[in-house]
Amino acid sequence: MNFRDFTLLFAVCFVWGLNLVVTRWVVFDAAVPPVFFAAIRFLGVAVCLIPFLRPIPKDLKTLFLISMFIGAGHFALLFIGLANAEASAASVVGQLGVPFSTLMSMVFLGEVIGWRRGIGILLAFFGVLIIAVDPDSFSVSFGLIYIAIAAFIGSVGGILMKWMTPISALQMQAWIGLFSFAPLFALSAFLESGQWGAYLAGSWPVWAATVFAVIGVSVFGHGAFYHLIKKYDISLLSPLTLMTPIWGVVLSFMLLSEPITMRLIIGAIISLGGVFVIAIRPNKTLPEARMGKKLGSGGS
Repeated sequence: MNFRDFTLLFAVCFVWGLNLVVTRWVVFDAAVPPVFFAAIRFLGVAVCLIPFLRPIPKDLKTLFLISMFIGAGHFALLFIGLANAEASAASVVGQLGVPFSTLMSMVFLGEVIGWRRGIGILLAFFGVLIIAVDPDSFSVSFGLIYIAIAAFIGSVGGILMKWMTPISALQMQAWIGLFSFAPLFALSAFLESGQWGAYLAGSWPVWAATVFAVIGVSVFGHGAFYHLIKKYDISLLSPLTLMTPIWGVVLSFMLLSEPITMRLIIGAIISLGGVFVIAIRPNKTLPEARMGKKLGSGGS
């Protein structure tokens, strides 16, 4: 990989890591209802990518199901999780999309998982348990459970993508945005209250965070990453994307003053080590499994 492309990947991972921190601030510190913020984000994506809605894909039913998993379902759970868990821990737990996708490819696509990837999967889950479970109080972070479920939901969407006629990355983003924002607004109306008041009260920082999520993450992040996917093999890119959770932890400490505990450090090393083992091993039936949900949703 040449230096310019590595710099581009570095920027994409930085943007994805920063987005977790920004979203945590919006849904926790600024108190914007999480499902509503997810709906606003997808509405923005749909509007910005209107030109990519055409030509209309042939299999809209499958695309709608993909949108419910990778879009509405995944992001509703992810943002609820971020409202109840620190971004540093969430950035690590979100990497469970990689082992989940690998297991899905085994169950539904007949992928054979060797002992190395098997150990990697166990390490990924064990590291997350260390982060999520407090042995002193015997309590579990329910916010991180939401994020783990979000990773699983996103992986299901990745399997559905395997059975659909391929479309361009930005066209996929456009249709996911179009299909996702209305169900999210409906879910927000059912579960949340005071949405518009909280969003408007957040003033320009919250609005800037929205623009960043739409333009920076969904348009730039996904578009740039898809450009790199076309140039380089996934086996090269997938280990390098582990910069994303590292940036998430570092930026959470720098911008949100979240504590970096020894339990988080140990759990992150074990879990990300397991993800790294999975990422460098080939997946014949679903190469994208090594990327988790990134190819479908453009990161976090």
